[in-house]
Amino acid sequence: MKRLLVFVFVASALGAQRTKNVVLIVTDGLRWQDVFTGADSSILFGDPRSLGDTAAIRRDFWRPTAEERRRTMMPFLWGTVAKDGQIFGNATKGSSAQITNGLKFSYPGYNEMLTGAADPKVRSNSFGKNPNQTVFETLSKRPEFSNRVAAFGTWGVFRDIFNTSRATGVFVRAGFDPPIASPRTRSDSTLNRLYRTTFRQWDDNAYDAFMQTSLLDYLRDHRPRLLFVGYGETDEWAHSGRYDRVLRSARAVDDYIAELWRTLQSMPEYRGTTSMIITTDHGRGSVGNTWRDHGENVEGAENIWIAVIGPDTPAMGERRDVSRVTQSQIAATLAALLSQKYAAGAPAIGDAIRKH
Repeated sequence: MKRLLVFVFVASALGAQRTKNVVLIVTDGLRWQDVFTGADSSILFGDPRSLGDTAAIRRDFWRPTAEERRRTMMPFLWGTVAKDGQIFGNATKGSSAQITNGLKFSYPGYNEMLTGAADPKVRSNSFGKNPNQTVFETLSKRPEFSNRVAAFGTWGVFRDIFNTSRATGVFVRAGFDPPIASPRTRSDSTLNRLYRTTFRQWDDNAYDAFMQTSLLDYLRDHRPRLLFVGYGETDEWAHSGRYDRVLRSARAVDDYIAELWRTLQSMPEYRGTTSMIITTDHGRGSVGNTWRDHGENVEGAENIWIAVIGPDTPAMGERRDVSRVTQSQIAATLAALLSQKYAAGAPAIGDAIRKH
């Protein structure tokens, strides 16, 4: 069954648009509650074991109102993206953004997001090579996107999600692999050495800051038209039970996105012709310590958030009292922004999110 069509930001499904480039950004497992209300008082004042330096984290992130707290945590998202674009998923304001795969963890979420449909066979993060063709792979085969499609992620599993052995037209750099095959400068060699030698907090998830450096270098050298960026620390620190580091990682991701946006706007081929979609792959719980977790049995982990900014997105800000949007609509929406048709062949593929 086709997903419910909604209002939103694409000027028309395939009409004349100014967008020539799209960046899809995911910060893994960042809760909608934190995005829309900032630091959670029940954790910040109720669970000191999750806070490290309690005084410092409260000083840096606690503010009297939800609007102040969320802007403190993510100033670019709320000061630029929500102001000049649109953001969905604040359940307290009548805006629902949800996954449809029912499993509420990463691989099923990325598959749904990138292909437009949930796949009941994808039931593990160690599933292996994705049998489903992503919108990135589909578009990479079209002449206008040849050698102009790339994916950067801190999680090594992105190699399987994008299926690098089959999707040869998608450049993928993921996990802890040293990023520069043939270093040309001292800074190239330094970055490779950092990837090889820095202590690994997580076995298969590199640091966001390392990836950001590699990403910006690639952007300047190769000028992709379609780009995926996956930050992972917001999810990893939540699983570790360190809410203070979730907040600091979210703030860092916001800074990285702002840096990427400024870089794009400084380059003639991207300025005024680039749209960004910013989202997460799954939600988390909100009762007690369930903020640390997600998965099939965690109530509320199906709820996510989606933000969009770009030349074809009306500046309508935080959406209220609107129809539900779903993760399965992101792939077709991305294609529609680029004035491309997309259908993965599955009858349940989500339609592009559209303006009335």
